[in-house]
Amino acid sequence: MQALYQWQLTGEDLTLVETRFLADQDLSKADLGYFRELVQQIPARVEEIDAILAPFLDRPMPQVDPVERAILRIGGYELMQRPDIACRIVINEAVELAKMFGAEQGHRFVNGVLDKVARTVRPIEFAAHS
Repeated sequence: MQALYQWQLTGEDLTLVETRFLADQDLSKADLGYFRELVQQIPARVEEIDAILAPFLDRPMPQVDPVERAILRIGGYELMQRPDIACRIVINEAVELAKMFGAEQGHRFVNGVLDKVARTVRPIEFAAHS
């Protein structure tokens, strides 16, 4: 989330953001393959991800808090591209990130948006676990 946040704010080349983040952060407990997937694929698919999120936002994407925007994009990507991760896990992880890094009530916003996205992109899975 932090690397995507940095990319959103600076617009720097993804390779530079990734290289700097790997050098500056302790990612010994992280799945580096998955980290790289997110850092590469979310910017590559940002228009597609934002289009899925947009109908459920109460404001234009550029006006969404940058932390919440990064979290929503991760959640949107995972819901669309990673069916191996249950939608409830995607949403719960996003909410936890929003609680740690987002605005005071940002986790509620993230939860509401991703819940609606999950209903749209994974209706059968969502219905089975509701």
